[in-house]
Amino acid sequence: MSKEEVRTERDSIGKIEVPADAYYGAQTMRAVRNFPISGLRSDEAIIEALVHIKRAAAEVNARLGLLPRDKADAVIKACDEILLGGFRDQFVVDVFQMGAGTSFHMNGNEVIANRAEEILKGKKGSYKLIHPNDHVNLGQSTNDVFPAALRLSVLFLLHRGFLGELEAFGAALLEKGKEYEGIVKSGRTHLQDAAPIRLGQEFRAYGIAVKKARAAVEAAAVELYELGVGGTAVGTGINTRPAFAGMMIDELEKGTSLPLRPSGDKREAMQSRRAEAGVSAALRNLALDLGRIANDLRLMASGPRSGLGEIRVPAVAPGSSIMPGKVNPSMLEMLNMVCFQVVGCDAAVAAAAGAGQLELNVMMPVIAYNLHFALRILTRALRETRIRCIKGIEADEERCREYAEKSLGAATALAPILGYARAAELAHKALEEGRDLIDVLRAEKVLPEDKLAEIFNLENLTEPGIP
Repeated sequence: MSKEEVRTERDSIGKIEVPADAYYGAQTMRAVRNFPISGLRSDEAIIEALVHIKRAAAEVNARLGLLPRDKADAVIKACDEILLGGFRDQFVVDVFQMGAGTSFHMNGNEVIANRAEEILKGKKGSYKLIHPNDHVNLGQSTNDVFPAALRLSVLFLLHRGFLGELEAFGAALLEKGKEYEGIVKSGRTHLQDAAPIRLGQEFRAYGIAVKKARAAVEAAAVELYELGVGGTAVGTGINTRPAFAGMMIDELEKGTSLPLRPSGDKREAMQSRRAEAGVSAALRNLALDLGRIANDLRLMASGPRSGLGEIRVPAVAPGSSIMPGKVNPSMLEMLNMVCFQVVGCDAAVAAAAGAGQLELNVMMPVIAYNLHFALRILTRALRETRIRCIKGIEADEERCREYAEKSLGAATALAPILGYARAAELAHKALEEGRDLIDVLRAEKVLPEDKLAEIFNLENLTEPGIP
């Protein structure tokens, strides 16, 4: 770049050239050079969370008499512009960066400082009126700011899309449960014939599983509302007034509309990433259930001629580049892949959460990236799968009934009457001779016809009772 295209800034290491029009500064520029790792940038949610913290700190420090009101107002105005969507392209640090998120944090401090400098009629990069460390970062440290921003960002993603989509997904499954309440089919355990079940009962179970998973995510997220802001460098609150932490929580509550509370011990809030790992684990458990459900639906939709074919999923795209007319359960396959990725994200979060030392966990940026990514892809996958697949599933009632009538699982109802061994003998005979179980029972004259009709009422076999 020519001299007209750059400006020279200085930090504690020395001089460095920065693009002349950039709102970031020297420390961000060093991060850009040091960490050209993935090309991935921090999620919008954590940018917003960081700016909320900076805005709250400017207001609190002004009220405490530590920051002149004109400087505080300039910082607040700069923060408001970013919260409205401005300057997002100035957050340029790779997600794989300096430990603890210092690079990302300073990126935010510099952007806010330079914009506030402009607001006060100063010049970008001079920091004569607003300094990134002395003013924007007053009473703060990466070590308390980044954990707080991480928690706020996860709460934003949970409440602004994820939990609603998860609830809607579970409701769609429960609705299918009602729709298919009267359809009897063969149950399967070990992928083998089992006692009859209703298709509606299966879908209702899926819906309940999703509902419970949602409750588990919400329960895990409870700790995220507890912030250690005001802990500064090592959790002792050095360089802050005693009232600072409580005032910050009050101000952040107003700014975010979240029911926040101060950490009971700011050292613990800085050291432990248990809360974030707990949310990640709840997402992993959800992914395991969602993947299981997707696999069940794929099995039931297999065919259409040579598989189970008990349900039909909507066709969203041609299924083969070589086989004409082939349609695949594409949305469910996508959901499976998202679930695998979420499990992988949790593995990274778990490893990082256990890698803190002494007063700080420096692996927070990778925790943030994986939690944000997991929540983003799950939210979208839930929405698209619900709209493009679950809502359009159709049942083949005749095929379901046919399998139920042919299934040897109905022999279960004979055990209380004939004993397990005799019922098993008759089931094996039906299998070996390729006959329906009820035909074998009639031929063997095991029970009178009216009793057989009573026992083999398939609907009755899907509810509690002893024949």
